[in-house]
Amino acid sequence: MTLIIYILTPEETKTRIENENAILIDIRDVRELWREGTIENCKHIPRGMLEFWVDPESPYSKNEIPVDKNLILFCAQGMRSALATRSLKEMGFPKVSHVRGGFGALKEKGFKVVEVKKK
Repeated sequence: MTLIIYILTPEETKTRIENENAILIDIRDVRELWREGTIENCKHIPRGMLEFWVDPESPYSKNEIPVDKNLILFCAQGMRSALATRSLKEMGFPKVSHVRGGFGALKEKGFKVVEVKKK
């Protein structure tokens, strides 16, 4: 089975969020968020918990992400999010893509960064 992984530029990401109501998901570790902040209005699902949180059959399921929703993942530079995108595609999420260049590219292109405080 061949999976197509869509890689978006920050500009394409912005368009999908505005026009398609896509959900932007930061999959970086919480310590990265504390250190660098995150993109305003995105969801945070740590990479290590992603499959558990989105799988409705998992005891750890958060039931926050509908399978048919347009999802855009990002990490620091795009490597982890590429692998996570593939994983979600394999789990049956048809509308998942990731951002080329990750958080750094989004920040560079003017996405608003907000502080994340330790809890």
